Amino acid sequence: MQLDLAGAELKAVLNRLRRAQGQISGVIRMIEEGRDCEEVVTQLAAASRALDRAGFAIIATGLQQCLTDMEDGKRNGEDPDKMRARLEKLFLSLA
Repeated sequence: MQLDLAGAELKAVLNRLRRAQGQISGVIRMIEEGRDCEEVVTQLAAASRALDRAGFAIIATGLQQCLTDMEDGKRNGEDPDKMRARLEKLFLSLA
C-alpha cells in the first residue's frame, strides 16, 4: 500500500515530525546539560505525542485511500480480509 499524502495533509504531518525532531534534540541537549528529570520527561512526552499524532494522521489518510481504492476497484485483486489485517496491524503498532 503506497501512501499518497495531499498537500495540506503532507504539510501537517511534516510539521509534526519536524516539531518532534526539535523536541528530541532538545531532550538530548537537556540530558547532556544535566537538567531536571521532570523537565526532561515533560519534553520527551511532548515528542512522543507529536510522533503519535503524525503516525495517526498517516494511518487515517491511508485508511481513507484504501477505502477509496476498494470502492474504485483499484486494489489489484488483494483479498479484503488480508488488507484489513494489514491495516489493523499498522493501527495497533501505534496503540
